[in-house]
Amino acid sequence: MTTDLFSLAGRTALITGGSRGIGRMIAAGFIAQGAKVYISARKAPACQQTAEEIGAVALPADVSTMDGMKALAEAYGRHESSLDILVNNAGAAWLAPFDDFPEKGWDKVMDLNVKTPFYLTAALAPMLRASASADRPAKVINIASIDGISVNPQETYPYAASKAGLIHLTRRMAKTLIADNIVVSAIAPGAFASDMNIAARDEAEAVAARVPAKRIGRDEDMAGAAIYLASRAGDYVVGATLTVDGGVAYC
Repeated sequence: MTTDLFSLAGRTALITGGSRGIGRMIAAGFIAQGAKVYISARKAPACQQTAEEIGAVALPADVSTMDGMKALAEAYGRHESSLDILVNNAGAAWLAPFDDFPEKGWDKVMDLNVKTPFYLTAALAPMLRASASADRPAKVINIASIDGISVNPQETYPYAASKAGLIHLTRRMAKTLIADNIVVSAIAPGAFASDMNIAARDEAEAVAARVPAKRIGRDEDMAGAAIYLASRAGDYVVGATLTVDGGVAYC
């Protein structure tokens, strides 16, 4: 058996939303395993600062628009001719009462959380195909959420719908792209401290009390899951969503 099941040496990765939170956790984990990592974020200063701190390459872009996705693919293409790992992590949430939920909030969340992973993957597909082979497939990892599996009491209607949709979209994309030796999978995180999950960030003890594992997720938990899927260890995991939540969704 190979001794480098979890090594990412010699591989390139592009992570959207990579300047903070879960994206940063994954980027740092990939770098620790030897990958060359490009991170993208809408705010250029934050993207550049994180890149400098963890040893990544910054490619600022707004992937909420088709033009922004095209620009990111072109920017990456000026650095590399192929792509081994794409992590579709950029996302948005919106909280509002059922009777007053604004259309702009619905559209923003659904577009960034569902439309962007599909069209950005399509824009980068030529470079993923250029990297992929039967012996070393390229990887696409979509970052979903346990809110797409179980019901959160907060009124984040499009967020829950978008993450459930992304989980199923992962299966649909996987069915198509495996023919090109591109493995598509997803991660459904639970409570990790981030600007997206303010409760886990600011009220960690209270949130941990509701988690069967009695703690919120740590950087290593998210990095480890992503490294598994991105590396040789995850080559046969096609279309699946890996739940990383300390037991919330299933216990």
